[in-house]
Amino acid sequence: MQYNYKYRLNPPEALREELRHHVDTCRQLYNHVLYLLNESDDIPARYEVQGQLPDLKTWWDDLGDIHSKVLQMVVKRVYDNLSTLKAQKENGRAVGMLKWKRPRDYRSLTYNQSGFKLKNTSGRPALSLSKIGEIPIHLHRAIPEDASIKQVTVKREPTGEWYATFGIDVDKDTPEKPETPEQVVGIDVGILKYAHDTDGYAIGSPDFGEERDRLERTQRDLSRKKHGSENWEKQRKVVAERYADLKRKRRDFLHKLSNYYAREYDLVAVEDLDAKRLVELPGNSRNRAGSAWGTFLRMLEYKCEREGTHFVAVDPKDTTKECASCGVKTDKPLWIREHSCPSCGFEADRDANAAWNILSRGLEEVGVVHSESTPVETALPVDTPVSAKRVVETGSPTLNERTATAVRK
Repeated sequence: MQYNYKYRLNPPEALREELRHHVDTCRQLYNHVLYLLNESDDIPARYEVQGQLPDLKTWWDDLGDIHSKVLQMVVKRVYDNLSTLKAQKENGRAVGMLKWKRPRDYRSLTYNQSGFKLKNTSGRPALSLSKIGEIPIHLHRAIPEDASIKQVTVKREPTGEWYATFGIDVDKDTPEKPETPEQVVGIDVGILKYAHDTDGYAIGSPDFGEERDRLERTQRDLSRKKHGSENWEKQRKVVAERYADLKRKRRDFLHKLSNYYAREYDLVAVEDLDAKRLVELPGNSRNRAGSAWGTFLRMLEYKCEREGTHFVAVDPKDTTKECASCGVKTDKPLWIREHSCPSCGFEADRDANAAWNILSRGLEEVGVVHSESTPVETALPVDTPVSAKRVVETGSPTLNERTATAVRK
């Protein structure tokens, strides 16, 4: 199994300058390779271009300062971007050509297979990079002992901080998914309540109002300063720090919530949402973008794979309109938050009804006949609210309650 582990680097000023030099040289090589490809009638194979790197070093002295694997990964980066562009064209999107990278657009370099090593110098962990040196690293969590590090990407964030992302392979078989899932859940995501599941829990959306206000104030201050001046650059870093703070808090919430569902259940059913298209719709796009549904679903998918949990993304069409008890469709405007079926009389929260429909479709897709009680029998008159703050503080919304109940039984 492949994972990415990200750690904070603490390079002294001399190594920061060396890192910036390496990154900028890689940026210039990227632009040079892109220029050569644009001038060519036929795009050569990537390995053919990589084979020209030794000749480039004979007249381009700065390339000799960079590890050979890092230079090869720059060429690979150009070709990967070309492949992405080609795929977008094939999907019917109107795209242009690749652009040259400006200094602010290129902030990372990658060591693949060799040129890096984790060391422990006088009890302090350090990342040794070929032709750069040993950089102190904050290992806030241990890398698994049975893991092998395949590559390291070093990146400078807009805040000026440096991070290292390790691509590792874990010598561990993926857990087998149960043929007959026992603990199953359907999840409906939203804005008023971030997640509503079939166990009757309504997870509140995190309140980042204060963080957004601070970010907007710093952005207004930035707009009043002369672009490119020293004061502008100082304020730009403040804006980047505020944005990074908001991003970290949002991802922390999403990681803990997705981790809870992946570990506690044998099957998790969600809607197959086109999050990008939803954000582009007019009206309330800011809240939809801030909810980061796409990120949550991607996190949930890979964590379910890691834990041996079925992850099923179902067609979202009419999950809100259909009655989870009898299947009759009823149109409901967005402001109506209760489901009341005119056919069978089933009443539930609008999102709870949708979650049951999502679960039913997920079970059908996996081919599982679940014997659990019907929604009519299990629906709670009032959903159990769980605040986003509780998710962040405990790491999961109901883990302590479920564990305590299991112990009593």
